[in-house]
Amino acid sequence: MSLLINKSNCKENQKGFTLVEIMISMALGLVISGAVIQIMVSNSVTEKLNRAMASTQESGRFIINRLRSEMLMVGLYDQMNPKLNIDVDVINENNFVRNHPVILPNDFAVRAALGASQGTSGGNDTLVVSLQSNMDCRGYVLGYENDEEFYVVNEYFVDDNKLKCRGFDGRYLRGQKVAEGHNNHNAITILDDVANFQVSYGITDLASTLGAAIPTRFITADGIQNALNNGKTVVALRIALVVRADSDITVENKPSFRLLNEANYTPSDNGLYKAFETTITLRNMKNFVRSNI
Repeated sequence: MSLLINKSNCKENQKGFTLVEIMISMALGLVISGAVIQIMVSNSVTEKLNRAMASTQESGRFIINRLRSEMLMVGLYDQMNPKLNIDVDVINENNFVRNHPVILPNDFAVRAALGASQGTSGGNDTLVVSLQSNMDCRGYVLGYENDEEFYVVNEYFVDDNKLKCRGFDGRYLRGQKVAEGHNNHNAITILDDVANFQVSYGITDLASTLGAAIPTRFITADGIQNALNNGKTVVALRIALVVRADSDITVENKPSFRLLNEANYTPSDNGLYKAFETTITLRNMKNFVRSNI
């Protein structure tokens, strides 16, 4: 009888959670879970943003460094270089390259449309340059020996939001030889997600620079021919471009960029964009100008 009484007392002392307590616990759990989920989402967004910013910065640095290294050689021609292929009149070729560091439309009868151009209404510019090298901007030797140097013409332009380049054998363009090697002139992409590409050209006025060969002003491609006709020479380039992040990151307000002499450029979407700009001295042209003073 005593044992039964003890069991009954145990049952009477047992207590469970009330409905109110359960609802409060569930509410607190939901609040905590929501906070944790919010932190996780926030961290994920921050991580994506950081990756997008890093990739954009990396892309911008890459293309600026590449263009700078290639543009520094513009106007180079060394007719005494033992590696230079001498199947043509190199003295004549030297004069042509020195006087055409930047190629303009109609400089070559073979490809009259090839040349630097100014994009309309803020559109992308096209840059075309001359130099002596052992390969074009795509890395092709165009039928020459691997160590031979020759007259190269490189074209840079944007197509389908991709910055592309293609190279030409300048001797083919001048009608001195038949195209060889990879002269199908297919362009290669050197950077994706390029939203805008602008170029301006620094010209020198010998009367005011006193032999320093520094640019007195920067002009667009459509003003180069007139400058050349008036005794000016291109001695520098300014290149600016806008790169889009290769991710789905969006920003609340569309950014706006002022590139060189152009009106403000606003991208068509709310993606993450960043602008890059550099000024490049054409040291070969500066030396050429100084030597002719």
